[in-house]
Amino acid sequence: MTSRTLRLSDGGTVRVLEQGAGETLLLIHGVGLRAEAWEPQMGLEAHVIAVDMPGHGESSPLPPGARLPDYVAWAARVIEALNLGPVNVAGHSMGSLIAAGLAISRPDMVSRVALLNAVHRRTPEARAAVLGRAAEIAAGAGSIEAPLARWFTPDQAEIRGKVADWLRSVSQQGYAAAYRAFAEGDSVYADRLGEIRCPALVLTGDGDPNSTPAMTRTMAGMVHRGQAVIIPGHRHMVNLTAPREVCQALRDWLATREAHA
Repeated sequence: MTSRTLRLSDGGTVRVLEQGAGETLLLIHGVGLRAEAWEPQMGLEAHVIAVDMPGHGESSPLPPGARLPDYVAWAARVIEALNLGPVNVAGHSMGSLIAAGLAISRPDMVSRVALLNAVHRRTPEARAAVLGRAAEIAAGAGSIEAPLARWFTPDQAEIRGKVADWLRSVSQQGYAAAYRAFAEGDSVYADRLGEIRCPALVLTGDGDPNSTPAMTRTMAGMVHRGQAVIIPGHRHMVNLTAPREVCQALRDWLATREAHA
Protein backbone atom coordinates (compact mmCIF):
# COMPACT_ATOMS: atom_id res chain seq x y z
CA MET A 1 0.00 0.00 0.00
CA THR A 2 1.34 3.43 -0.91
CA SER A 3 0.41 6.92 0.26
CA ARG A 4 0.65 10.06 -1.83
CA THR A 5 -0.77 13.57 -2.02
CA LEU A 6 -2.79 14.87 -4.95
CA ARG A 7 -3.04 18.56 -5.78
CA LEU A 8 -6.52 19.51 -6.98
CA SER A 9 -7.55 22.10 -9.54
CA ASP A 10 -8.68 24.53 -6.81
CA GLY A 11 -5.29 24.38 -5.07
CA GLY A 12 -6.44 22.00 -2.37
CA THR A 13 -4.69 18.76 -1.55
CA VAL A 14 -5.94 15.27 -0.80
CA ARG A 15 -4.11 12.30 0.67
CA VAL A 16 -4.73 8.95 -0.99
CA LEU A 17 -3.88 5.37 -0.08
CA GLU A 18 -3.39 3.17 -3.13
CA GLN A 19 -3.10 -0.57 -3.72
CA GLY A 20 -3.68 -3.14 -6.44
CA ALA A 21 -4.26 -3.06 -10.18
CA GLY A 22 -7.17 -3.23 -12.59
CA GLU A 23 -10.33 -1.14 -12.64
CA THR A 24 -10.14 1.87 -10.34
CA LEU A 25 -12.23 1.79 -7.15
CA LEU A 26 -12.41 5.10 -5.28
CA LEU A 27 -13.35 4.79 -1.58
CA ILE A 28 -14.73 7.73 0.44
CA HIS A 29 -15.04 7.32 4.23
CA GLY A 30 -17.53 8.81 6.69
CA VAL A 31 -17.40 11.79 9.03
CA GLY A 32 -14.60 11.78 11.60
CA LEU A 33 -12.67 8.92 10.02
CA ARG A 34 -9.82 8.67 7.48
CA ALA A 35 -8.70 6.59 4.52
CA GLU A 36 -7.48 3.79 6.81
CA ALA A 37 -11.13 3.04 7.64
CA TRP A 38 -11.19 1.09 4.36
CA GLU A 39 -8.29 -1.20 5.30
CA PRO A 40 -10.27 -4.46 4.87
CA GLN A 41 -11.34 -3.37 1.37
CA MET A 42 -7.88 -2.28 0.17
CA GLY A 43 -7.12 -5.86 -0.89
CA LEU A 44 -10.01 -6.12 -3.35
CA GLU A 45 -9.12 -7.19 -6.88
CA ALA A 46 -8.96 -3.67 -8.30
CA HIS A 47 -6.85 -0.51 -8.33
CA VAL A 48 -8.14 0.63 -4.95
CA ILE A 49 -7.75 4.29 -3.96
CA ALA A 50 -8.98 5.43 -0.53
CA VAL A 51 -9.01 9.15 0.18
CA ASP A 52 -9.01 11.36 3.27
CA MET A 53 -12.14 13.49 3.10
CA PRO A 54 -11.68 17.30 3.24
CA GLY A 55 -10.50 18.43 6.67
CA HIS A 56 -9.79 14.82 7.68
CA GLY A 57 -6.49 13.00 7.91
CA GLU A 58 -4.03 14.91 5.77
CA SER A 59 -6.47 16.44 3.26
CA SER A 60 -7.00 20.20 3.19
CA PRO A 61 -10.42 21.50 4.28
CA LEU A 62 -13.10 23.04 2.12
CA PRO A 63 -13.99 26.72 2.61
CA PRO A 64 -16.19 27.56 5.63
CA GLY A 65 -19.88 26.92 5.08
CA ALA A 66 -19.38 23.99 2.69
CA ARG A 67 -22.44 21.81 2.18
CA LEU A 68 -22.97 18.45 0.49
CA PRO A 69 -22.79 19.73 -3.12
CA ASP A 70 -19.39 21.25 -2.27
CA TYR A 71 -18.14 17.84 -1.13
CA VAL A 72 -19.53 16.31 -4.34
CA ALA A 73 -17.65 18.93 -6.39
CA TRP A 74 -14.52 18.06 -4.37
CA ALA A 75 -14.90 14.38 -5.30
CA ALA A 76 -15.17 15.36 -8.97
CA ARG A 77 -11.90 17.29 -8.65
CA VAL A 78 -10.28 14.22 -7.07
CA ILE A 79 -11.29 12.06 -10.04
CA GLU A 80 -10.03 14.71 -12.45
CA ALA A 81 -6.69 14.80 -10.61
CA LEU A 82 -6.40 11.00 -10.74
CA ASN A 83 -6.81 11.22 -14.54
CA LEU A 84 -7.97 7.60 -14.75
CA GLY A 85 -11.25 8.12 -16.57
CA PRO A 86 -14.62 7.00 -15.15
CA VAL A 87 -14.13 5.13 -11.88
CA ASN A 88 -16.11 2.91 -9.55
CA VAL A 89 -17.04 4.87 -6.42
CA ALA A 90 -17.98 3.46 -3.01
CA GLY A 91 -18.80 5.64 -0.03
CA HIS A 92 -19.61 4.95 3.60
CA SER A 93 -22.09 7.12 5.54
CA MET A 94 -21.21 10.73 4.59
CA GLY A 95 -19.07 9.24 1.84
CA SER A 96 -22.15 7.50 0.43
CA LEU A 97 -23.97 10.84 0.19
CA ILE A 98 -21.00 12.19 -1.74
CA ALA A 99 -20.89 9.11 -3.98
CA ALA A 100 -24.62 9.33 -4.76
CA GLY A 101 -24.39 13.04 -5.52
CA LEU A 102 -21.45 12.38 -7.82
CA ALA A 103 -23.28 9.62 -9.71
CA ILE A 104 -26.23 11.98 -10.18
CA SER A 105 -24.40 15.21 -11.06
CA ARG A 106 -21.38 13.74 -12.90
CA PRO A 107 -22.47 10.42 -14.41
CA ASP A 108 -19.61 10.71 -16.90
CA MET A 109 -17.19 10.12 -14.02
CA VAL A 110 -18.85 7.08 -12.41
CA SER A 111 -18.89 3.52 -13.79
CA ARG A 112 -20.60 2.00 -10.74
CA VAL A 113 -21.64 3.37 -7.35
CA ALA A 114 -21.87 1.67 -3.95
CA LEU A 115 -23.62 3.32 -1.01
CA LEU A 116 -22.71 1.78 2.35
CA ASN A 117 -24.72 2.76 5.44
CA ALA A 118 -26.34 5.63 3.59
CA VAL A 119 -29.10 7.86 4.94
CA HIS A 120 -32.24 8.85 3.07
CA ARG A 121 -34.89 11.28 4.28
CA ARG A 122 -34.61 10.91 8.05
CA THR A 123 -37.74 11.17 10.18
CA PRO A 124 -38.30 14.62 11.73
CA GLU A 125 -37.16 13.23 15.09
CA ALA A 126 -33.98 11.71 13.66
CA ARG A 127 -33.25 14.89 11.70
CA ALA A 128 -33.63 17.01 14.84
CA ALA A 129 -31.29 14.69 16.72
CA VAL A 130 -28.55 14.74 14.07
CA LEU A 131 -28.81 18.53 13.68
CA GLY A 132 -28.47 18.79 17.45
CA ARG A 133 -25.30 16.69 17.32
CA ALA A 134 -23.97 18.89 14.53
CA ALA A 135 -24.50 21.98 16.70
CA GLU A 136 -22.74 20.32 19.65
CA ILE A 137 -19.75 19.38 17.50
CA ALA A 138 -19.55 22.90 16.07
CA ALA A 139 -19.51 24.25 19.62
CA GLY A 140 -16.73 21.85 20.62
CA ALA A 141 -19.05 19.93 22.93
CA GLY A 142 -19.47 16.72 20.97
CA SER A 143 -18.60 13.39 22.61
CA ILE A 144 -17.18 10.43 20.73
CA GLU A 145 -18.76 7.98 23.17
CA ALA A 146 -22.27 8.40 21.78
CA PRO A 147 -21.42 7.47 18.17
CA LEU A 148 -19.18 4.64 19.32
CA ALA A 149 -22.04 3.20 21.35
CA ARG A 150 -24.33 3.38 18.30
CA TRP A 151 -21.76 1.88 15.94
CA PHE A 152 -20.35 -1.05 17.92
CA THR A 153 -21.41 -3.94 20.10
CA PRO A 154 -19.47 -4.72 23.31
CA ASP A 155 -17.58 -7.60 21.67
CA GLN A 156 -16.04 -5.29 19.02
CA ALA A 157 -13.65 -3.52 21.40
CA GLU A 158 -10.55 -3.74 19.22
CA ILE A 159 -12.17 -2.15 16.17
CA ARG A 160 -13.99 0.35 18.38
CA GLY A 161 -10.64 1.44 19.86
CA LYS A 162 -9.14 2.02 16.43
CA VAL A 163 -12.12 4.13 15.34
CA ALA A 164 -11.99 6.04 18.63
CA ASP A 165 -8.39 6.98 17.89
CA TRP A 166 -9.41 8.38 14.50
CA LEU A 167 -12.24 10.37 16.03
CA ARG A 168 -9.90 11.82 18.67
CA SER A 169 -7.32 12.88 16.09
CA VAL A 170 -9.58 14.45 13.47
CA SER A 171 -9.49 18.22 12.97
CA GLN A 172 -12.44 19.62 14.90
CA GLN A 173 -13.03 22.22 12.19
CA GLY A 174 -13.05 19.56 9.45
CA TYR A 175 -15.22 17.26 11.57
CA ALA A 176 -17.76 19.97 12.35
CA ALA A 177 -18.01 21.12 8.72
CA ALA A 178 -18.50 17.60 7.39
CA TYR A 179 -21.00 16.69 10.11
CA ARG A 180 -23.12 19.74 9.29
CA ALA A 181 -23.15 18.75 5.61
CA PHE A 182 -23.99 15.18 6.61
CA ALA A 183 -26.78 16.28 8.94
CA GLU A 184 -28.43 18.32 6.20
CA GLY A 185 -27.53 16.03 3.33
CA ASP A 186 -30.09 13.23 3.54
CA SER A 187 -32.58 15.12 1.38
CA VAL A 188 -30.29 17.03 -1.02
CA TYR A 189 -30.23 14.37 -3.75
CA ALA A 190 -33.00 12.16 -2.30
CA ASP A 191 -35.52 12.80 -5.09
CA ARG A 192 -32.91 12.34 -7.84
CA LEU A 193 -31.73 8.81 -7.11
CA GLY A 194 -33.71 7.62 -10.13
CA GLU A 195 -31.25 9.53 -12.31
CA ILE A 196 -28.49 7.04 -11.42
CA ARG A 197 -28.18 4.72 -14.40
CA CYS A 198 -25.02 2.82 -13.51
CA PRO A 199 -25.03 -0.39 -11.41
CA ALA A 200 -25.64 0.58 -7.77
CA LEU A 201 -25.11 -1.37 -4.55
CA VAL A 202 -26.91 -0.08 -1.45
CA LEU A 203 -25.79 -1.86 1.73
CA THR A 204 -26.26 -1.58 5.48
CA GLY A 205 -26.33 -3.65 8.66
CA ASP A 206 -29.66 -4.74 10.06
CA GLY A 207 -28.75 -3.20 13.42
CA ASP A 208 -27.93 0.28 12.12
CA PRO A 209 -30.54 2.60 13.71
CA ASN A 210 -29.72 5.59 11.51
CA SER A 211 -28.83 4.08 8.13
CA THR A 212 -31.72 1.69 8.36
CA PRO A 213 -32.59 -1.35 6.23
CA ALA A 214 -35.79 0.45 5.23
CA MET A 215 -33.74 3.37 3.87
CA THR A 216 -31.48 0.95 2.03
CA ARG A 217 -34.36 -0.84 0.35
CA THR A 218 -36.01 2.45 -0.58
CA MET A 219 -32.84 3.82 -2.17
CA ALA A 220 -32.12 0.61 -4.07
CA GLY A 221 -35.70 0.58 -5.34
CA MET A 222 -35.38 4.12 -6.67
CA VAL A 223 -32.19 3.43 -8.61
CA HIS A 224 -32.63 1.94 -12.09
CA ARG A 225 -30.05 -0.80 -11.48
CA GLY A 226 -30.05 -0.85 -7.68
CA GLN A 227 -29.44 -3.82 -5.41
CA ALA A 228 -30.07 -3.80 -1.66
CA VAL A 229 -27.87 -5.88 0.66
CA ILE A 230 -28.65 -6.11 4.38
CA ILE A 231 -25.99 -7.75 6.54
CA PRO A 232 -27.45 -9.34 9.69
CA GLY A 233 -25.91 -8.80 13.09
CA HIS A 234 -24.01 -5.59 12.28
CA ARG A 235 -24.38 -1.85 12.74
CA HIS A 236 -23.01 1.33 11.16
CA MET A 237 -19.34 0.38 10.71
CA VAL A 238 -20.20 -2.73 8.76
CA ASN A 239 -17.21 -2.52 6.40
CA LEU A 240 -14.97 -2.96 9.47
CA THR A 241 -17.10 -5.36 11.52
CA ALA A 242 -18.23 -7.60 8.63
CA PRO A 243 -15.32 -7.27 6.17
CA ARG A 244 -15.82 -10.64 4.50
CA GLU A 245 -19.48 -10.01 3.70
CA VAL A 246 -18.88 -6.43 2.56
CA CYS A 247 -15.93 -7.39 0.35
CA GLN A 248 -17.99 -10.14 -1.29
CA ALA A 249 -20.85 -7.72 -1.95
CA LEU A 250 -18.38 -5.28 -3.50
CA ARG A 251 -16.85 -8.03 -5.65
CA ASP A 252 -20.29 -8.97 -6.95
CA TRP A 253 -21.04 -5.30 -7.67
CA LEU A 254 -17.73 -4.81 -9.47
CA ALA A 255 -18.56 -7.82 -11.64
CA THR A 256 -21.83 -6.31 -12.90
CA ARG A 257 -21.97 -5.04 -16.47
CA GLU A 258 -21.15 -1.35 -16.74
CA ALA A 259 -23.16 -0.42 -19.80
CA HIS A 260 -26.20 1.68 -18.96
CA ALA A 261 -29.49 0.00 -19.76
